[in-house]
Amino acid sequence: MSGSVLEGQTIVVTGVTGQVAEPVAMNLAAANRVIGAARFHDDGARCRLEAAGIECVPIDLTTGDVGDLPSDADLVVNFAVAKSNRWDDDLAANAGGLLSLMEHHRNAGAFLHCSTTAVYKPMGHHVFGEGDPLGDNHGVWPFLRTYSISKIAAEASARWAAQRFSLPTTIARLSVPYGDHGGWPAIHLEMMIGGSAIPVHADAPSVYHPLHEDDIVSMVPALLRAASVPATVVNWGGDDPVSIEDWCGYLSEVTGIEARFAPTTDTIDSVQIDLTRMHSLVGHPSVPWRDGMLRMVAARHPELVGSTPGAPDGPASRP
Repeated sequence: MSGSVLEGQTIVVTGVTGQVAEPVAMNLAAANRVIGAARFHDDGARCRLEAAGIECVPIDLTTGDVGDLPSDADLVVNFAVAKSNRWDDDLAANAGGLLSLMEHHRNAGAFLHCSTTAVYKPMGHHVFGEGDPLGDNHGVWPFLRTYSISKIAAEASARWAAQRFSLPTTIARLSVPYGDHGGWPAIHLEMMIGGSAIPVHADAPSVYHPLHEDDIVSMVPALLRAASVPATVVNWGGDDPVSIEDWCGYLSEVTGIEARFAPTTDTIDSVQIDLTRMHSLVGHPSVPWRDGMLRMVAARHPELVGSTPGAPDGPASRP
């Protein structure tokens, strides 16, 4: 993976208590002043971040309150997302709150907004480029009715603010993040352990681009370098298109726990993405998906690794 290390910068990371943002902030804090912004309902997370040298600043994007964030930050990395399933709150936070954040940091050198491939219109096994149709991908899930639409609204806000404030911006549409801190494959592992069947789309296979947290961390500098006015929009995911059926099958192989599937139309379609633009701007990920999945199991359930005859005892070597 290509990309330089950031040093000596003042960097704001929002949503810093989340699965994706925390390892990014921890990594950046080694050589930069990092201000972590979130609501901080979890005292344990705040203590962990502060122990790593991260300055924690409470914010509330639903009300547009950016608190005491330094307006002269060099760089901003926005991983904040509201998923309350309440339309007014989620639109206010994800669109309006983002506008407040970008206005406050309008003098920054670059702004990275983490979006999602859930903004794409469900189209079966279509391979999505950045210019393809947007739509309500996640609305089929009752617990995420607001997600896709509010993330589309957030992208519109980021595009407008980039031009309004001449703020170089990257909008990175992240596929399936995973790693030691969790992710969708980790949820599937817990479902397997609990004996639950895993929903997959009836139009099989259910294909995505899982991206390990190590690669997310290492790609952030290059994504910031790619920021521009108008905003740069780029798909962000692992090189290999991998189905839920495949990664759960591999998790079953390494743990010995059966993976059962429940085909349905009441779940999200495949979202396979074209990574040509990402490769040109950022480079390639370095963690093969099987290696990453095995590391995830070892971190979250070490008792399961190597417990099955024939299961690997260390990181898998297959790409």
